Amino acid sequence: MAEFNNPQQEPGMERRLLIVFALTFLVIMLFQPLLKKYGPQPPAKPETSQAVQQPAQLPSPAPAQSSVQPPAKAGAKSLTASAPVHVPLMQATSESETVIENDVYRIVFTNRGARVKSWVLKKYTDDKGGPLELVNNTAAEKFGYPLTLWSYDESLRNKLNSTLYVVSAQNPDPQNKSPQNGPNPPDLKFVYSDGDVSAEKTFRFDRTTYLVGVETLVAVKGVQVSAFPMWPAGFGSDMTGPQYALGQIAYQNDEKVERLSSKKVSGGATLPGPFQWAGVSDQYFAAVFLPQHPNDAALLTLRNAIEIPHSASDKNDQRMDKVDVLGVAVGDLSGPTDARLYVGPKSLSDLEAVHVPGITGAEPDLRAVVDFGWLGYIARPLFLWLKWMYYHIVPNWGWAILLQTLIINLALLPLRLSQMKSMLKMQRVAPQIKSIQEKYKKYSLRDPRKAEMNTEISALYKKESVNPAGGCLPLLIQMPFLFAYYRMLNVAMDLRHAPWLWVHDLSAPDPLYILPIAIVVTMFFMQRMTPQAGMDPTQQKMMNLMMPAMMGYISFNLPAGLSLYWAMGQLIGIVQQAALNRSSLGREMREMMEKRARKKEK
Repeated sequence: MAEFNNPQQEPGMERRLLIVFALTFLVIMLFQPLLKKYGPQPPAKPETSQAVQQPAQLPSPAPAQSSVQPPAKAGAKSLTASAPVHVPLMQATSESETVIENDVYRIVFTNRGARVKSWVLKKYTDDKGGPLELVNNTAAEKFGYPLTLWSYDESLRNKLNSTLYVVSAQNPDPQNKSPQNGPNPPDLKFVYSDGDVSAEKTFRFDRTTYLVGVETLVAVKGVQVSAFPMWPAGFGSDMTGPQYALGQIAYQNDEKVERLSSKKVSGGATLPGPFQWAGVSDQYFAAVFLPQHPNDAALLTLRNAIEIPHSASDKNDQRMDKVDVLGVAVGDLSGPTDARLYVGPKSLSDLEAVHVPGITGAEPDLRAVVDFGWLGYIARPLFLWLKWMYYHIVPNWGWAILLQTLIINLALLPLRLSQMKSMLKMQRVAPQIKSIQEKYKKYSLRDPRKAEMNTEISALYKKESVNPAGGCLPLLIQMPFLFAYYRMLNVAMDLRHAPWLWVHDLSAPDPLYILPIAIVVTMFFMQRMTPQAGMDPTQQKMMNLMMPAMMGYISFNLPAGLSLYWAMGQLIGIVQQAALNRSSLGREMREMMEKRARKKEK
């Protein structure tokens, strides 16, 4: 934390201060009636300062003002060993704004509460094509803006987050430069004191990353109190109910990563550390605190509700939906908080660039913020492979998905062939199995002789080299790839607003519903072409209609990228099945099924 020299410690300063205080007291007492009548009123509108550049054009604290000193490492937790209980007043007379800007974000601070009013990510746009604002203004007005402070004393919390701080800019270490873009933006320091309550916030920035250094210190009558910096009210990128529903609180407790959806979050609950990192995220963005002292960190969970329009596109729709807004406060229960804050996209390349202190068995960076699900060991390699193809083969995410789908289906072709062989063997022994079942159908399930039926069937399977699960096993192997791909495309930040042909955003549903229709059509033909071993023809006809209809309903609101993968997989499957049906294996199976159907008609 940057240190400021205390003016009271300069030689001869004590006597001059006593004279100044005495004269000030006398003037105030004599002119009190006039001050009440003609004294200055609070300003109605904030005065906006210019954006901070190099060097910053910001006011410095007056020499007579004092900043809060760093805490002493002693059991009494006083500000310093010799600090008085009351400290000189330090409060701004008007509201002002300060802009910090680097290559990836633009942050607007206000000295009212030393909080953030705007946090724009430069490399991204919102769903309407405008600047991506991560501050949810609707929720922040009710529940707090980013980097306000949480205190267990509500009156203290309200004071800390509404008072006017004195702000100053400090040039960063000249040796701390980005190798390509020169020095980092200046540090910002906010200080407040009313004689009893003192608070200090320091923010540090760099030129190229999404990280912000955060240091906070609050004391009441010289004794440090817990006051956690917050990200209290979700993200401005959330505009619809489903987007809010994807919000979650996540944290790493030693080597274990926990994720809490809104239903599992209790507002105002304090979770003890240690925490390597903890924060809140939605589908594509995150605000994550990385405490410098993980063992002393605590996490406070926040959950509130707001109402949003039911339809963001239809202005005539007056319906409102109630949605949960999640937030967190992370800090040190024993005193000042020192942390890094990552506010940015859930992009693996950016998250993996943020170092996390090493814990055996845990990730060395923030990659775990992206939730690939329980099939992450498949989903993450699939995404890295897809990303490699995008950058090295086809510079379009849609075409990269199609190419990857083709390769996956060709790799799974032996499993499809194995499935058909198993189904054919089952068709061959089906009459014998039916004969055995007819032989024992007169016995109840509790009759010991019923077990002999299973023994005979098992012996028949062994004799004919038939595996009853052989037809299902290939399908079970294929399903994890589908689930992993579904999860991967849902969390892949790179697919957000990625275009392909008529689709403007592969992470959103197909606006023309061409891909869901393609899924229904390809599944219908796939059902008709695939032999269904042991299934009654009437039942097969019903399945040929019900399955595509059900899949069409499911895929109606799926991300276009996943629908593209699914439809392409079905199309490749049709080509493969047509080739298999023309093989000797396929012809034999068709003949057996047609023969069985003719017997049923008789």
